[in-house]
Amino acid sequence: MNRKFDFSIGEFYHIYNRGTEKRRIFLDKSDYRRFEKLLYLCNSENGVVFRDIPIGEAYEHDRGDTIVDVGAYCLMPNHFHLLLHEKIEGGISLFMQKVLTAYSTYFNKKYGRTGSLFEGVFKAVHVDTDEYLRYLFSYIHLNPVKIIDPKWKKNGIIDRAAAKKYLAEYYHSSYFDYMGRNREEGRILNKKAFPQYFLNFKDFDQFIDEWLSFKDFI
Repeated sequence: MNRKFDFSIGEFYHIYNRGTEKRRIFLDKSDYRRFEKLLYLCNSENGVVFRDIPIGEAYEHDRGDTIVDVGAYCLMPNHFHLLLHEKIEGGISLFMQKVLTAYSTYFNKKYGRTGSLFEGVFKAVHVDTDEYLRYLFSYIHLNPVKIIDPKWKKNGIIDRAAAKKYLAEYYHSSYFDYMGRNREEGRILNKKAFPQYFLNFKDFDQFIDEWLSFKDFI
């Protein structure tokens, strides 16, 4: 994929990719957890050898200086979404190269496969307006609703309570961290590098409710 822009320090980007041939890239809970830990560990100027880090201590590991800021993420069975802020020159490219290489190596070894796991080079969209940036916090965090209602974006949600309940049980996104949950995965994020749209979890909860009420959610 030839991008029509270069990553620039201080700018925001929506990063996403899916499995080659739309295949699943997360087959069990440990796969999701490995990718999340990599989002934390690979955000560093230093190299990382996963096997050298004691089990259960990934989020305690001293990464040194980070190379990007992560504002939001969501891992779906066959794809992922990230909201990133370019912190240093080449930061996003280096970060994604480290994460995707490390995860592909892990996945292929675990499941006895070879070849590319992801569909080409990761995709990136420059977030060039405040309106679009704010919108992405809903788009990324509402992705799991598609699992229980694939057509909700077109037809709307009939039972918002059920959708909210599912989101509250879908562990592999930063939804929990914006809803005020205290968990170790919250260390993946650096909310301070992003506009403070949500002063507290009630603001975020209301924001999600508003988007769940819309039809033709793009």
